[in-house]
Parts: sequence; C-alpha cells; structure tokens
Amino acid sequence: MHALIVIDMINTYDHEDAELLVPSAERVVPVVADLIDRARNAEVPIIYANDNFGSWRSHQGEIVDQALATPHGGLVQPLRPDDESLFVLKARHSVFYETPMSYLLWRLGVDHVVLSGQVTEQCVLYSALDAHIRHLDVTVPKDAVASIHPRLGSAALEMMERNMGARIVEAKEIDFT
Repeated sequence: MHALIVIDMINTYDHEDAELLVPSAERVVPVVADLIDRARNAEVPIIYANDNFGSWRSHQGEIVDQALATPHGGLVQPLRPDDESLFVLKARHSVFYETPMSYLLWRLGVDHVVLSGQVTEQCVLYSALDAHIRHLDVTVPKDAVASIHPRLGSAALEMMERNMGARIVEAKEIDFT
C-alpha cells in the first residue's frame, strides 16, 4: 500500500535560505497539490510531516494558520491538510527521526512511500534514506520536490536512485490505484 508524504510544505518561509527556496517551491506547489488530489481520490493516506520550527507547544492547526498568515501563504493554501490527512510533527531533517512515522506507516499497512515536498537535498534525502533502511519502497517525483541549491537537489535525487533504489519519476507517472 502507498502513502503520500508531504514534507515541510506548511512553511512560513521566514528562515535562512528562504529566498533561494521560494522560486523552487513556487514551481512544485501545483504538482504537489495535484498529487494530494490524486491520492485523496484513490483513498491513499496523506501524511504531512512538518517541522515545528522550534515551537514545542505547536500543533497542526497553529502551524497551518501561521503559514497561511505570511506573505507566502499562497504557497500553503493549495496544500492545506483536510480532515482526513494525517500530520506528524518533526524537529529534525528526517520524517522518521524521533517521530511516530514508522509506527504510523506500519499501522496503515504502508510498504511504499511517495516523498514530496522540501528540501530535496536535506529533508527529502534523509527521509528517503530512513525509509530505505526500514525496507520501504520509495518513489520521489522529481517535479514535486523543491531545492535550495538545484545542483545539490539533482545530486540528492541521483543518490536516492543509485544508493537507495528509489524510483525517481515525474509526478504524472505515479499511479496510486
């Protein structure tokens, strides 16, 4: 069974490197929004794995509201979690590091994750590695991941494919059925 994981897309873009990330995020938001719609229609679990931005009292609603209230809220609006979406807070790069993600995927019967979001050369890469070492199949739609440094993003995709056996595809190639 598949799950779509949306990494760090609920974002205020008020951080170091944001000005380098925003143009890439603008390109991937419509692709990620389409993936979310397709996963919803196929009744595939959608799991948002998002930084808490150091706010240890935060929760999903607060993080979404804060991101929507920023000048870059337009990047968040098309990706808003619905009532069926799952939400995992993370404090470090990998969606697995000290989060309930492994347990959640096991409970859902997921053996194949589709990783989307940002940043390709950081959180997506580390999450792909952690998924691989947990014996999960990994697919990364290269047009649904944003990078700060395009050269490093491309290298990260190559590493995921070569070293972790990840399928690197265009989002339109993903069949959730």
